[in-house]
Amino acid sequence: MFEKIIYINDEGASIKVKEGAQLVTNLMNLHVIFEDDKKKILGEIDDISEDTVKARFLGEFQNNRFVGGVIRKPNLNATVRIITPEEMNLIVGQKTQSNMLLGSSPLYDNCDIRVDINNLFSNHMAIMGNSGSGKSCGVARLLQNVFLDPSFIPYRANFFIFDSSGEYRNAFQNLNEINPNYHYKFYTTNYNEPNTEQLKIPLWLLNTDDFALLLSVNSHSQLPIIERMCKLVYVFHQKDMNATEYKNHIIAKAIMTVLYSNETSTSKRNDIFSIIASCSTSNFNLEAEVQGIGYTRKFRDCFAIDSNGQFSESVLITKYISEFIHPELDNYEPSENTFFTLEDLEKALNFTLISEGWLRNENTYSDAVTIRVRLHALITGPCAKYFQCRNYMSLTQFISSLIMTSDGKHKCQVVNFNLDDVDDSFAKSVTKIFSRILFDFCKNLKDRGSLPFNLFLEEAHRYIQHDTDEFILGYNIFDRIAKEGRKYGVIMNLISQRPVEISETVISQCSNFMIFKMNHPRDIDYIKKMVPNISEEIVEKQKTLQPGTCMAFGTAFQIPLIVHMQMPDPAPYSGNADVFARWTA
Repeated sequence: MFEKIIYINDEGASIKVKEGAQLVTNLMNLHVIFEDDKKKILGEIDDISEDTVKARFLGEFQNNRFVGGVIRKPNLNATVRIITPEEMNLIVGQKTQSNMLLGSSPLYDNCDIRVDINNLFSNHMAIMGNSGSGKSCGVARLLQNVFLDPSFIPYRANFFIFDSSGEYRNAFQNLNEINPNYHYKFYTTNYNEPNTEQLKIPLWLLNTDDFALLLSVNSHSQLPIIERMCKLVYVFHQKDMNATEYKNHIIAKAIMTVLYSNETSTSKRNDIFSIIASCSTSNFNLEAEVQGIGYTRKFRDCFAIDSNGQFSESVLITKYISEFIHPELDNYEPSENTFFTLEDLEKALNFTLISEGWLRNENTYSDAVTIRVRLHALITGPCAKYFQCRNYMSLTQFISSLIMTSDGKHKCQVVNFNLDDVDDSFAKSVTKIFSRILFDFCKNLKDRGSLPFNLFLEEAHRYIQHDTDEFILGYNIFDRIAKEGRKYGVIMNLISQRPVEISETVISQCSNFMIFKMNHPRDIDYIKKMVPNISEEIVEKQKTLQPGTCMAFGTAFQIPLIVHMQMPDPAPYSGNADVFARWTA
């Protein structure tokens, strides 16, 4: 078919076709071999004219293996031929235990395309495409292929799907039918959905940053309020002697602060009683006995206001309170292994705002009231039920509860969080909180990377955005996982139809890409700028892809490949509405 090489440049070569040879349109994108005595170079045809074709260089075959990139170009006397099936197998992946089926090649008689599991699932990946291009079906089929391969049993796999539309339950709910060792778990935000696990978030596993996200903190001055609230809510639930002494100490200091403020006596009394309502002990409660000289008063009676507008027992109460103030207790750190509720958190916040004087300072009043209003709205709103855990559990116990069946007897390989029934703001906070918890758990494992977690973020552009986290908290959890997660075994897989809205930092750390059809010029331009080693040819190819077909490239692929993904069986709930049937029913 090919007569000779006409010319060679850095990118490829122009080849003269033999006179009378039949050129067919499916020659486009096929791979050819440039071969001489010393080397064997792989090329891909990307231009066809009447008597010539052009091919660009992709890599070189060395010692029966393919190496991407070309340093030594073929000479003009090299022969040119179509790649053989044996050579193609070195590129599309051979059938081995560590290689899994990804899809098939529409260019080479639907030959199987296999990828190394480590190269695919130990690196961050981006899966992009227009709505209807086959992303959800591609993701479902990708994970189904993991479990359908009879050559290995990934019993210890941990796939966490954050599902913004409730699409994937149908694709994985019968996972156990493939192998009785496989199990699927579905957490839902819709408590009316049968045969599901209800989404629950243990409050005591959240840190200051998590509460800042939940309460939509937008000012640095709000962080000290949350930090103090978090410390006090743990203090209030400690039962040991040191904790009781510290409670008395902080209550006494808070009351002293109020007593020496410029407020009226009535206002002071209200604030002091609010402090006691938030946190009380046997020494500090409204019915506690305060011993005077020859008489006693109940704590509440010490704040009776005389005709001069002063507390009638100001000397007695000041002396009593001072006995509980011990400066050395200021360094007390409570244990964080404590159960508490949202209502307990609100009490700790109220104590904080009153005792620290945030509500009496005009510079901090607005920040303080904002935090109080948002927390109360969370407590009284529909999302409060997601924090109503019945019993205390440690971080390890919580992770175990996520990846085990409800009876605790079997390991779940796929854990699906359905966030379809909450608004985007809360869904984003939940996704960030779970991602942070999983990341911290893996980061603190004694054996680094011993329990890999693969996170699949559907509609990733909703969550991985240019948020204020980095400005307020100093970091964004998705940026941190993108940069550090790989070495700890926390791998992100981004699924999105709008890559332009995703953080540049996260996209730049992705090593593998599956690009389904995309048309929006801003998204295409963004991919060209942000994705490493992407060529103009790849960009142009993805524009004409059929649904269910993608351009796959990255560390898991020898060369960029057009991959046709089989329809998942069963399929996710991602198809279009049957308008005709509904209109005529």
